[in-house]
Amino acid sequence: METETATRWLTDAEQCAWRTHLDVNRLLVYQLEKDLQPFGLTMNDYEILVNLSESEDQRMRMSDLASATLQSKSRLSHQITRMEGAGLVRRENCESDRRGLYAVLTDLGMETMRKAAPHHVDSVRRHFIDLLSPEALAELHTSLAPIAEHLRAQRNRA
Repeated sequence: METETATRWLTDAEQCAWRTHLDVNRLLVYQLEKDLQPFGLTMNDYEILVNLSESEDQRMRMSDLASATLQSKSRLSHQITRMEGAGLVRRENCESDRRGLYAVLTDLGMETMRKAAPHHVDSVRRHFIDLLSPEALAELHTSLAPIAEHLRAQRNRA
């Protein structure tokens, strides 16, 4: 194990950028959540509905869905239980693996997502996309892509 050297404290400019990132992240998620409330959805609900709607047969193994949504299996299980109660998803046994379960999008779940999606996209546009020029969006993507790649690699090692 490496021994730590002196802490490399953030410069004022680095601290400003970091804190702005944190503010934007929290405020944006707060606003997107607020805009999904009329549909009875949270951002986690919406993300699950999107993943299921885009998957083959509108179903995913619970373990794969947990990985795709960056949730623990336990947290996802509670989330799916709540969503089952709302009629948005259901669980099905995996025939090839008796221990495995699928989360399956219901007709109501698909209809809810279809109703919410245009409003969600509008919210993303109003509170994020349309506030940046095409050049700034391209630069943002270029800047964040290596961070996302690094963090995915770290996650895959765990």
